Amino acid sequence: MADTVKYLLDETRIPKSWYNIVADLPSQPAPALHPATRQPLGPADLEPLFPMELILQEVATEREIEIPEPVREIYRAWRPSPLVRARRLEAALGTPAKLYYKYEGVSAAGSHKLNTAIAQAFYNKQAGVKRLTTETGAGQWGSSLAYAGGMFGLEVKVFMVRASYNQKPYRRAMMETWGATCIPSPSPLTEAGRAILAHDPDCRGSLGMAISEAVELAVQDKDTKYALGSVLNHVLLHQTVIGQEALLQLEMAGDYPDILIGCTGGGSNFAGLVFPFLGEQLRGGRKVRAIGCEPAACPTLTRGRFAYDFGDTGHLTPLVKMHTLGSTFVPPGFHAGGLRYHGMAPLVSLVQELGLMESRAFTQTGCFDAGVQFARTEGIVPAPEATHAIRCAIDEALRCREEGVSRTILFNLSGHGHFDMQAYMDYFAGKLEDRDYDDAALQSALAELPEVTAA
Repeated sequence: MADTVKYLLDETRIPKSWYNIVADLPSQPAPALHPATRQPLGPADLEPLFPMELILQEVATEREIEIPEPVREIYRAWRPSPLVRARRLEAALGTPAKLYYKYEGVSAAGSHKLNTAIAQAFYNKQAGVKRLTTETGAGQWGSSLAYAGGMFGLEVKVFMVRASYNQKPYRRAMMETWGATCIPSPSPLTEAGRAILAHDPDCRGSLGMAISEAVELAVQDKDTKYALGSVLNHVLLHQTVIGQEALLQLEMAGDYPDILIGCTGGGSNFAGLVFPFLGEQLRGGRKVRAIGCEPAACPTLTRGRFAYDFGDTGHLTPLVKMHTLGSTFVPPGFHAGGLRYHGMAPLVSLVQELGLMESRAFTQTGCFDAGVQFARTEGIVPAPEATHAIRCAIDEALRCREEGVSRTILFNLSGHGHFDMQAYMDYFAGKLEDRDYDDAALQSALAELPEVTAA
């Protein structure tokens, strides 16, 4: 149909394998290093944190990794997710561009995060793990792991960045409804948290701090493992069901993207959409423009340094080579809490270094402008994180109008904003501020990057 809006796949077409871009990249990612010895990690070094199957996925080089049938069975509750042609938004913009979005807000947790939460819970259960610890910013990841833990009978403890914990009580309630425990971070429950609170009793927290607390508890108990919602290779791997489905759906539409767009905090939803298309390109297929969109107040890709750094503030995690603002950098508070992370996924960072993607930073109010316009045309109220991708997509569509050129634009609508309505209330009341980061603090954090001679 010429005027089709939704492109839907049958459940039988849920991907049977995850796609690993490492197999197609012209250069391999730098190895993760032990935080104490600064030498490349071996599988045994990661066993206190992750089950062996996830460790093997973290270092995998094969192009396809089979999705276990129990994971695909649970995926059926919301996958394949719809691909939608944003025809009303196109009309409102008066653009010749064709705008599509892959909508991940149809999952039970309301975002793409459930794609990896289910996989991680499955592998941990298989390994005999009894409980998981994790961190969460806006709460989408914490909600997803809470749901996944319930599916497999695992206890889940979530350290939620304090700024978001206070802003989003309904996300906390959602986690608790699914059986998880939600704790504001920094907390007095860990050495890392106590040290931070001793220095700053009113600390608003950051993802790096929450990671430190979750990791600390995990390594103290053999029956507990740590789960991460973004950044690591195996997490990005699990998200590639998004792009693989989108390839099939665009084939149904008789179309192919010229531009791919995703918001970037740790990089997982961007990679999930974009990597399968970049894989096609790297194997001789059509070239695409890929754009990562981040907050101007936490500009990891646009201002960060490509260097080895810790993934957490307490320096408990391995060192990985990534775009980073420095592990001690604390971004200002803003509503897109899922994007308030000092580092970027090593694979996304490498993709940018290889010139396979570009990145842009956007202000908070500009993103909410776009989010409201999207809601008033397409009907979906987007999460604050997802508004960054919408802002970029609208800008590209307007550029097409100015140039009189029709391009196909695909973006990932990574989640809905039903638990973020206070942010929209603040926006309509004129209370949202475009907060800038402290450049002196950024330079100080970058000056403290660890010295690494290996790799």
